[in-house]
Amino acid sequence: MASLTASLPPPILLRGRKTLFRTLQKLPVSSARGRRNSAVIVKASSESSESSTSLSIVKSVQNVWDNSDEDKIAVIGLGFSAIVVLWASANVVAAVDKLPIIPNVLEIIGILFSMWFVYRYLLFKPDREELYQIINKSISEIFGK
Repeated sequence: MASLTASLPPPILLRGRKTLFRTLQKLPVSSARGRRNSAVIVKASSESSESSTSLSIVKSVQNVWDNSDEDKIAVIGLGFSAIVVLWASANVVAAVDKLPIIPNVLEIIGILFSMWFVYRYLLFKPDREELYQIINKSISEIFGK
């Protein structure tokens, strides 16, 4: 069990716009009259690292990395291609966002699809169970189990 406690300091008043290091040395602290210090408390109750999908993906990549040199080249290629796809998709989204009417139409389509998805899969318990089975089936097909 882990816990973390943090107290937030009173707000800082900034006077000048010089470099970060010079400004930090000259910053006055405002008075805390009438204000309470805020506290944040975080507690972790249990660890379930085995059920996490992201950890199993990391373990799968580590197993492939340790197997042979040919697989290492494939993992590096897949990582590079994922970075390129992410960069290209960000540029496509930025280009489409600059067009006059298309972003509004796509937003309406997204809202309508979200409403349909909630009605189809999340509103009733049998539908949620069906979605859970679809997700588990897809995960097992991807990992070949």
